[in-house]
Order: sequence, then C-alpha cells, then structure tokens
Amino acid sequence: MALEDFRPDALRCTRCAYCKWIPFDLIKSARFSKGCPSIEYGKFHSYSAGGRLVTMLSLLEGRSTVTEAVKDSVFKCTLCGQCDVSCKICRYDMEPLAAMRELRATLVEQGHTLPQVAPVLDSLRREFNMLGQPRAKRGDWAAELQIKDLSKETAEFVFHAGCRYSFDGDLAHVARASVKLLQMAGIDVGIMGAQENCCGGRAYQMGYRQDFTTRADVNLLLWKKAGVKTVVTPCSECYYTFKRLYTAERGSEIKVVHMVEFVADLVKSGKLKFSKPVNMKVTYHDPCHLGRQGETYVPWNGKEKKIFSQAVCYDPPRPRYNGAFGVYEPPREVLQAIPGLELVEMERSKEAGYCCGGGGGAPEAYPEFARWTAKERLTEARSTGADAVVTACPWCERSFLDAQQGEQGKMKVLDVMELVAQAI
Repeated sequence: MALEDFRPDALRCTRCAYCKWIPFDLIKSARFSKGCPSIEYGKFHSYSAGGRLVTMLSLLEGRSTVTEAVKDSVFKCTLCGQCDVSCKICRYDMEPLAAMRELRATLVEQGHTLPQVAPVLDSLRREFNMLGQPRAKRGDWAAELQIKDLSKETAEFVFHAGCRYSFDGDLAHVARASVKLLQMAGIDVGIMGAQENCCGGRAYQMGYRQDFTTRADVNLLLWKKAGVKTVVTPCSECYYTFKRLYTAERGSEIKVVHMVEFVADLVKSGKLKFSKPVNMKVTYHDPCHLGRQGETYVPWNGKEKKIFSQAVCYDPPRPRYNGAFGVYEPPREVLQAIPGLELVEMERSKEAGYCCGGGGGAPEAYPEFARWTAKERLTEARSTGADAVVTACPWCERSFLDAQQGEQGKMKVLDVMELVAQAI
C-alpha cells in the first residue's frame, strides 16, 4: 500500500485520545491506565497515534515537510499496537498501526532515515542478523545438541531460534531447552545452523521493506529445499513475522507455531507431565507480537462502501484485527500446570499489556526511551508481589535485563521454557 491509501484514516480520526490509554473497561487504577509508551515519554500529542495521523495528513497535503522533529515523533515508537486495540474498541474503519508502519516506510523511501540504525542495517545485509555478529557463528548455540542440519538434510519441522537467541549468550539456554522438548516429543526437527537468516521483521518495523523482502524470500527458499512444512520458534517477533507478514506480504502457506503453543498442546494431551514443583510466584508479560499482534492473517480483497454516503462498511466484511484473539491462553495454561507455581496477573495484561520497549527498532534508535519503557513495565510487575516476570520472547527478556543493569534487588526475568525445563 501507499501512504495515500491511509488518507481516510487520517481524516476519520476524531482526536478522541483513546489511543493513549488501554481500553477504558480494562482500567483498574490510574497508575497503570496508560497504554502508549511513546506519548507518555514524549509528552506531546505528535507522539501518539492520533498525532502521527495529523502529521501524515499534513505531509500528504504539502502543508509541512519532514524535519528532525517529525522523524523523532514517527520513529520514537515501539509499534506495540496498543493504540490499535484501543482505537478499535469504538472504530471499525481505521487502521492506525498499519498507517504508522506505512508512514515509516515512506520516510525511509524518501531518504529520511536515522543514522543510529545504519550499523544494524549494515549487519543485516552483510551477516544476515541484527546484532552485528558473524554469520558463521549463528548455529553455535546448538553445538552440543544432536539435531539435524537442514542445510544438508531434510525434516518436516524447522526450529528457528532467531537472532537474539542465536547470539545472546545470556539467553541461548532457552533455545536449547526448547529443542530438547521437541526431541522428547519425537518431532522430526532440524535447524538451519549458519544458514539461518534473520526473519526480517525488525527491518519491516523500522521501515526497510526491501530488506524484509530479501530475508523473507531467502528463508522461504531454504525451508522449501529442506522439505519443511512447519516452523517452530521461541521468538515472538519471529512468530509474528512468519505468521502474519510472510503470509500477507509473500503469500507463504507454511505453518507457524510458537513454542508455548506447542508445549501447551503437549500438556493438554497428557504427553507432557510436570513432576518437579517450582515454588515461585510469577507474573506473565504478554509479548506484543505474540499477543495482540499474534492473530492469524486473513486475506481480504473487498471494497469499502458507504451507507447514505456516511457510514463506512466493507463488501465482503473485512477482517478486524483488534488484538482479542492473540496467543494469550497457551503460556498461561503451561504456567498454571506447573506444580508449586503461582501465577498473578499485572493490571495491564493480554490485549491491554504494556510494551517492554523492545520493539519497532526503539532499542537500536532510542535506547533511553526503550529502557524507560521497560522500567515502567517492571514497576507494574513488582506491584503484583511476584518473584519473577516471565515472558515468551527474547527481546522482552533482553529489555528487562538491560533496564535493571546496575540496580539492587533485581527482579528475576525468565522464559516460560525455563520453568518448563525446571518442572520436568
């Protein structure tokens, strides 16, 4: 789509400010009622979804130009999608999240880029990862595992660790634990090893569509050659990219499963039973890309119509992604099945969950903003009285770990798979 296609969204926005809050019926206290990290940090309307739609319309109509202030407001956002959820509580005819993505892509295409992300993009293009690490070491995390190398063999399932789990030494054990669970379940699984590519999702969020397309096409080709039918990943960002973006942008039909979904099915079927108690109180953080953005993509090629030239409708009815049908229950079902474990919820959870600060290129472009966002979420996690915050995404884990550097009394940060491994 082109930016012009989102002109109706900019015109329809009534500036109601819903995009700045979590859905009103889910608010439990004033302290944890805000939904958008960007507006809370930037403290100016242009840092909200409604403000960005105003900016978009002004640019489309030639009433303003792209300045450093405009770039700051457009890119200083985690693209968490909370604004999209709140907007769609009362609106069926707007797509604020998609509009903001398109605004970023347009600025990038016009050359209005951020110099601080140049090294990240250079790493992606040279080493096929976002962390500036040598491509040849991508499969080192699995060196001790007896697992197929799908650059040489074939398998029905491919385990895609993703950039963060592949190169982050503090988190690689989560990927190893995940593979061991797959092997215990008798799954015909392999990894691409050094041939594994970045999913490209982060580049897409940052506005670099061509880099996303390149990585997507490479991954799809590699999987096809290896006979892969299903992709399993412990990374929520990769999950969203494969499930939503590859389907929508590249026409992929490959099945995508997150590890928490896989383990939840094993627990339900009785194939996985926990025998060791884990005596701990935890709170679960919903990753944005697994939760509200983890809904299944449904193709739509209809037309927009208006009743009496006023009320907007769609023929046929258009899919409405409002965050309600993301992957929320599987991780909770797994945690609740672990003996001795007590799960307590934060005030902002599921589709109203607050972002960790790790998405949209924020850590790469605006690290202080990203850390501030993570600290806000950790404050909420501590308010539950939990011993640890548990999640299902390495980018969330890294955000929380980085935000607590140098602090006393750090809150434990765990992945669901770590607790599963402890309970077996």
